[in-house]
Amino acid sequence: MISQVFILSSKGDHLIYKDFRGEATADAINLFYQMVTALPGDQPPVVMTREGLHFIHIRQGGLYCVATTTTNASPFTIIEFLNRLAALIKDYCGSLSEKSVRMNFALIYEMLDEMLDYGYIQTTSTDILKNFIQTEAVSSKPFSLFDLSNVGLFGAETQQSKVTPSASASRPIMSSRGDQGGKNEIFVDVVERLTVVIGANGVLMKVDIQGEIKVKCYLPTCSEMRIGLNEEFSVGKSQQRGYGAAVRVDECNFHQAVRLDEFDSYRILKICPSQGEQTVMQYQLCDDLPSAPPFQLFPTVERDKSGRLLIYLKLRCDLPPKSAAINVSVTVPIPKGSLSMSQELSSPDQRAELQPSSKAVHWEIPRFPGGAQLSALFKLEVPGLSAASLLEVGPVSMSFELPKHTCTGLQIRFLRLTPVQPNPSPRWVRYVTHSDSYTIRI
Repeated sequence: MISQVFILSSKGDHLIYKDFRGEATADAINLFYQMVTALPGDQPPVVMTREGLHFIHIRQGGLYCVATTTTNASPFTIIEFLNRLAALIKDYCGSLSEKSVRMNFALIYEMLDEMLDYGYIQTTSTDILKNFIQTEAVSSKPFSLFDLSNVGLFGAETQQSKVTPSASASRPIMSSRGDQGGKNEIFVDVVERLTVVIGANGVLMKVDIQGEIKVKCYLPTCSEMRIGLNEEFSVGKSQQRGYGAAVRVDECNFHQAVRLDEFDSYRILKICPSQGEQTVMQYQLCDDLPSAPPFQLFPTVERDKSGRLLIYLKLRCDLPPKSAAINVSVTVPIPKGSLSMSQELSSPDQRAELQPSSKAVHWEIPRFPGGAQLSALFKLEVPGLSAASLLEVGPVSMSFELPKHTCTGLQIRFLRLTPVQPNPSPRWVRYVTHSDSYTIRI
């Protein structure tokens, strides 16, 4: 059973607090944040205990979702409950962020009242809660200076802004009682997380791809949805299917509502989606990368005549020419004691900075087209620079996003709804790959 549920911002601000059993005081919020911030590293343990009170938490959207209990409850059950709570906030508020939680605190309190009764979980179903939630969501799209691609002259909408579905996918499933959430749309996202380790000789040492197919449905009723995958899609070390390029994963699992009677023969998933977001399929590919790694790095580390440390990085993007990586960040560990840095970057939209606290140089690239090559030269002042100091440089870590691209090659062939509706609902399919961990040894 759950004693308390609370949501904190990354700075420790109290956003939501609900006490169901009176077994602990509100001081538990400050106690939890003190424990989290006192731990080294960015990944504190999911379960922590202090003075007989168990703290179980997840972190999503920059927020801490925490549940406390005094009993020997199953931590996996509470973690699953917190994940469902985060998903429900996304469904009903449009997004999970500090701003959306502050604007919809009344709705979230009402949601918790329906989900828990005296600390016992009652339901986490979007369809069931929809019948009881009366508070309407308040949503607003935050303005960003870095996202002006859809804004025309004097703020007028461009043609691209009329067809891009990204803003529509982050709206609540029910915006008002009159129109039940606006347009009847379906969004299918293929999301992959890439983990790569590349040796100093450029050889792949480790590859791991974690992927999932997510469906976010705004249809009030939908009897069946059919999702067609690549005909050449295979699971395990089986033989290649069809005549095209093989798309292979080591293992996959499906949502309990997915019917697989046509999967083996035609690679079709059938599901009756409910309103909101749900993960239809998860898959994994290990120790194999069907195509070249997205990035190759050619580093040079040396000491110049004046005693400065020179780090020259030549970075190449091996994506197809029509693709591009965005939000690329390169982190280079440097010798301790580095005092200052001068830099030479290959384009004006890049920027780099020396962070003495983390003993690293951060190089940021907003957009990196496929097939392009960029370079950076860093000149560091390091007192007492020696040959041993050169060994402190590296390994290089990268983070990035690859829109419209999947590393496994998984594609959605079609997305069909039955029965056929007289006014077809808009259907959007999006692909994105995130770097979970991308390390290049020097």
